[in-house]
Amino acid sequence: MAIDAATVRKVAHLARIKTPEDRLEPLAQELNGILQWIEQLNEVDVDGVEPMTSNVAQPLRLREDVVTDGDKIAAVLSNAPKSADGFFVVPKVVE
Repeated sequence: MAIDAATVRKVAHLARIKTPEDRLEPLAQELNGILQWIEQLNEVDVDGVEPMTSNVAQPLRLREDVVTDGDKIAAVLSNAPKSADGFFVVPKVVE
């Protein structure tokens, strides 16, 4: 798929990006270069390749899911301008 100046103009208009006329053709060439790179990546055979987040395999370190610092309701609510029954009181925003 080739991108021309008219396509760049249309996309810039839809994205509300002000683009001078003299920049449309260079942008079209840049976008065509990006699309060529994507086509090259599509040619790579990745069957059997596991997805990875790093080039070094490391197991995730997990911790126990335990409460370590709870029961601070009074301290948390002391910062609130208004509270009632252990909850923050806020103004009604929906009618």
